[in-house]
Amino acid sequence: MPGENIQWFPGHMAKTRRQIAEDLKQVDACLELLDARIPQSSRNPDIKKLLAGKPSIILLNKSTLSDPAANEEWLAYYKSLGQSPLLIDSVTGEGTGRITPALRSLLSDKLAHWEARGMTGRRIKVMILGIPNVGKSTLINRLVGAKKAKAEDRPGVTREKQWVLTKTGLNLLDTPGVLWPKFDDRKTGESLAFTGAIKDEILDTETLAAALVGRLRHMYPAELSARYKLGDMSSFKDVSDYDLMLTIGKKRGFLISGGEIDSERTSFTLLDEYRSGKLGRLTLERPPVR
Repeated sequence: MPGENIQWFPGHMAKTRRQIAEDLKQVDACLELLDARIPQSSRNPDIKKLLAGKPSIILLNKSTLSDPAANEEWLAYYKSLGQSPLLIDSVTGEGTGRITPALRSLLSDKLAHWEARGMTGRRIKVMILGIPNVGKSTLINRLVGAKKAKAEDRPGVTREKQWVLTKTGLNLLDTPGVLWPKFDDRKTGESLAFTGAIKDEILDTETLAAALVGRLRHMYPAELSARYKLGDMSSFKDVSDYDLMLTIGKKRGFLISGGEIDSERTSFTLLDEYRSGKLGRLTLERPPVR
């Protein structure tokens, strides 16, 4: 089942964490990239510990796919923790123009020190961190204005660290995605799988799609009903998440021989349409109560 003690190449991730700890000594600040649809699940607690004392900015990426009201809640939450969050979308470019000015503001004392020592041309060295498939390479390409970093819509593409220069005076260090060696919280595992941070072949797609339906029927019933023409959602109150998923397949006409519902096609369609934003701007997590 999703999230139940899922292993993610523990040895590889331990090596990655050691490398990040070493690379942090070379940079002036960090950009921590989170998925705005699942900010809590997409924030590896190991990264939070590694960044202790290092100036950093939280970038809530894919914010054009997340709920605008929830975006504001998460911004307020991170600001209440004394952090510097920004809403961005590395694909559309929305908000990315604010990154360099925010870094310069964050590092104003260091920049003033460099200027006093005649080091005005020195580039700011910045590390970009985040879990797999959160958009690091796409962001680098956006900031550089050219395809410098390998970017694909699947986890685990960035394997080696690489430095790239931007036109705005940043020297960016890309890093491999860091996911938990394991996580025991089922909800976290599901959230990561919904957004594609975990490779689809690791988990049972039908179980995952039913779990997504379960999350959406409680958090965004109107959007779920509108997309799949379900009508009054209260009529499904005694229907299981899996059976509701099958109902969606039937509504879409996903039938195989004998009139049986094609559950596999239904599952893939649900996950794909959620990830691409076809169900609307949806955020699956809200900030903890402080």
